[in-house]
Amino acid sequence: MKYETLWRRLTGIYDTDEAKAIVRWVLDVRFGLSLTDIVCGKTDEMGEAERAELEAIMQRLEKGIPVQYVVGVAEFCGRRFHVEPGVLIPRPETGELCEIILEVRKATGRRVSGNGKRREVREYQILDIGTGSGCIAITLALDMPQANVTAWDISEDALRIAKKNAEALGADVTFEKQDILKLGEQNKSLTLKSFDLIVSNPPYVCQKEQATMGRHVLEHEPHLALFVPDDDPLCFYRAIANFGRKVLKPDGLLYFELNPLYACETEAMVRELGFSETEIKQDMFGKQRFLKAKKI
Repeated sequence: MKYETLWRRLTGIYDTDEAKAIVRWVLDVRFGLSLTDIVCGKTDEMGEAERAELEAIMQRLEKGIPVQYVVGVAEFCGRRFHVEPGVLIPRPETGELCEIILEVRKATGRRVSGNGKRREVREYQILDIGTGSGCIAITLALDMPQANVTAWDISEDALRIAKKNAEALGADVTFEKQDILKLGEQNKSLTLKSFDLIVSNPPYVCQKEQATMGRHVLEHEPHLALFVPDDDPLCFYRAIANFGRKVLKPDGLLYFELNPLYACETEAMVRELGFSETEIKQDMFGKQRFLKAKKI
């Protein structure tokens, strides 16, 4: 099977560059072929079993199934995470959110001890709300070894997948099933635990935005992790910010991935709830994508 023949089969769904990238990803993840191997024509040397497997994969891709679900792997912050249709596919923008947190932590996460030697502050408490595949929680746990990371999700499938990723990548994360919109009387004890940082990439796409979304997203990624009501697009942000007021330590930080359409409204809302030093940052595409706020 020639590389050009493979990617051209996908141009009815994706543009040329994306079609090429998808096929390269398949050949790398499932068949161990590098770009050099592809250029040298190694796809023509596949055995019968490999050809049959590749054909089955191509047929699924031609139906619009995202390549990450087809091969079961997504790349995030330089690591490979297992993904299934039960979780949102990690986006590069979310990786930027992790990088922002890590940069801030590098600048503030060390202090001078009594004898003048620098040492890391230990027992830094992080909560990731709506963890999905676990990509944020696991990345922060691995890249901030001084942190204790807890991750919540409402979905049993998501928690199963996130735990699998944590085990595979060697990350120490505590996973809990919680619904931030329904923290009831039985969860009062949660307010007893305090956090230094809360981060969330919650559902934020309004139902009315579906017309602008690709078929491969709408038909295959979990709507539970994507959509919010048109009449209350900030419902998750408001619930998380209210919870943060109770459990964040003084000067604790709140980080959100945003819907750019409601970035200013989200910032105004968290300021009204008593957070200070709010800052909106743009993503790699120039969209208002991230919000940082501090508890007074």
